[in-house]
Amino acid sequence: MLIIGGGPAAYTAGIYLARAALKPVLFEGFMANGYAPGGQLTTTTLVENYPGFEKGIMGPLLMEKMRQQAINAGTNIITETIVKLDLNKRPFRYWSESSPEYGTCSSIVYATGARPRMLGIKGESDFWQKGISTCAVCDGALPIFRNQPVAVVGGGDSAVEESLVLAQHASAVNVFVRRDRLSASVVMARRMLQNPRIKVHYNMKVIEARGKHAGPLTHIVTKRVDTQEEQVWDMKGLFYAIGHNPATDLVRGQVDLDEHGYVRTLNGTPKTNIPGFFAAGDVQDPVFKQAITSAASGCQAALLATDYLSNLQLRTK
Repeated sequence: MLIIGGGPAAYTAGIYLARAALKPVLFEGFMANGYAPGGQLTTTTLVENYPGFEKGIMGPLLMEKMRQQAINAGTNIITETIVKLDLNKRPFRYWSESSPEYGTCSSIVYATGARPRMLGIKGESDFWQKGISTCAVCDGALPIFRNQPVAVVGGGDSAVEESLVLAQHASAVNVFVRRDRLSASVVMARRMLQNPRIKVHYNMKVIEARGKHAGPLTHIVTKRVDTQEEQVWDMKGLFYAIGHNPATDLVRGQVDLDEHGYVRTLNGTPKTNIPGFFAAGDVQDPVFKQAITSAASGCQAALLATDYLSNLQLRTK
């Protein structure tokens, strides 16, 4: 039983599969998808919306606890990256970065996550998680953003949703759209445009983040797409809502993907078009992208994999 990934979905799957005595092997990757083991939460600070921690918990510590719980349950965690999968063979074949030889498994929970798209602007790395974020639901209520002016980059439904969340906490929300119109649905766009705390700026892109040497963010710089005019804004928050890149390179051409590259799952479950191959977490979730929903889908994938292996064993007897 193989698990690929190193975030809430993978570790939760490991806990459930180990408790089912299936001896799961979990390849958490080494800087896979650009993250240390633990995934996106290793780059966050205080997590206040994960149940069980009334005062919140630091993201890296939360992932450390999940990882250790999976180990305690009996999951064999290997800090290597899977570099190739062959899902056309039975059992499935996989290759890790450290060995030219392949391993085999009867079932896979694929939980490799998705990486938020970044702008790559000047100052981005300096103020990441010091004013720059990719999740308003996760960070919007933090004290550094409350009753402060913040900015959102993007013009689609995700940007609208981020803006509406931020409008509940910030003093003002400025949405910067590169084009001359929104790409969001009419209903969503109307809801945002009717909010008195939200103002949309068209034909503008953010080109720089500024602040104190050690943070936090205090200003952003924008440039008009049409006139190239630059402007400095007083902003205490900068939220990206320009999409995610799901980590599906390993399975492209083998598993059904949607138009955005996410693994296509069946009937609201982690099942895919390939029996025995289950997708969990952000790699199959273009909507919610929360730690708790990832953990929940990891649980679902593990339960389905357990049932699949039980039926497979019965068929082979």
